[in-house]
Amino acid sequence: MEEQHYYRDTWAEIDLDKISRNLKRIKDYIGDKTDIIAVVKADAYGHGALETAEAALEAGASRLAVAFLDEAFALRQAGVRSPILVIGASRPEDAALAAKQEIALTVFQAEWLEKAAKCMDSAVPLAVHLKVDTGMGRIGIRHIEELKDAETILMDNGIFTFEGIFTHFATADENEEGYFDEQLSKFKHFISALDNQPPLVHCSNTAAALKRSDAKFNAVRIGISMYGLSPSPEMKQAIPVKLEEVFSLHTQVAHVKKLEKGDKVSYGATYEASGDEWIATLPIGYADGWIRRLQGQEVLVDGKRCPIVGRICMDQCMVKLPFEVKVGTMATLIGTQEEEQVTVDEIADKLETINYEVPCLISYRVPRVFRKDGRITSVKNRILQGFND
Repeated sequence: MEEQHYYRDTWAEIDLDKISRNLKRIKDYIGDKTDIIAVVKADAYGHGALETAEAALEAGASRLAVAFLDEAFALRQAGVRSPILVIGASRPEDAALAAKQEIALTVFQAEWLEKAAKCMDSAVPLAVHLKVDTGMGRIGIRHIEELKDAETILMDNGIFTFEGIFTHFATADENEEGYFDEQLSKFKHFISALDNQPPLVHCSNTAAALKRSDAKFNAVRIGISMYGLSPSPEMKQAIPVKLEEVFSLHTQVAHVKKLEKGDKVSYGATYEASGDEWIATLPIGYADGWIRRLQGQEVLVDGKRCPIVGRICMDQCMVKLPFEVKVGTMATLIGTQEEEQVTVDEIADKLETINYEVPCLISYRVPRVFRKDGRITSVKNRILQGFND
């Protein structure tokens, strides 16, 4: 591997083998007749877009999905040549750039197509996926008349390729399926109104792909479970495939001290030692995404659960140890040590949020270390790369 250094004792590990195994199991469950679109938006949910994309494609994904055109361009600049779909909104003025890079764009307004046509190079057609809003309420065509207008422009204008149509479910990860059924029925109604059905029809996100075979059509978008996480707590026990959590977060003890009764810790002096206590300082804080609401959360040191005491600082936090440890001892904030594990879901519960948000919170300051075949294959240090680009 190309040698890339980082100079702090805090890092996230991304197990690419687990991404591959998760996706292969999902693909086996869904079946070979349905394409998998691997969702790598938001830097692959904080895991690393390029490395995750490569692992997903090797494991059988046929194309990638990102949120914005910038994310698609970044993958192209990194050498990824597979089909890429931008599932968020793009500017019509950038349509020609997307076409030149063979990036498909989501369109949900006939007016967008008319504006884009004026900016296009007729020699390079733009692949388009029409987005219909069946009840999510974000972006999408809401009426059949709008859909027909967009279809007419696509089919009458040689600078566009009508590649796909899709929607997004609002409640696919919930047990109650009434609203899901309404959305699916609306989507089928939109499809039936087309005179020209495109090659790709997709509406299932991860939750729907794992729950509802009647919503697969010929492609599904797989995101959260590729990373080894359940789409929701409700689904966790019912997921039909084994998932392995991909993301772990580690640091090393920077300092150890023994407090006496009455000694205080951190800003506001909110924590006071009740007796003799061993306290370790960890070089990670809220600027790394380990935010102040995690005060009291347990981390793993020498296989033991140790609570964070005092307020979490911008760059550091303190934990109470059961005994003295050496400086340099590894602390695991997310992941496994010996018989203990702190999961992404545990952190999400502490933060009263969803597991999607947790790896996305871990900031650019934390290097990503990628493992494949049991060894480190690359390191992404976005601080140094930002200065060197």
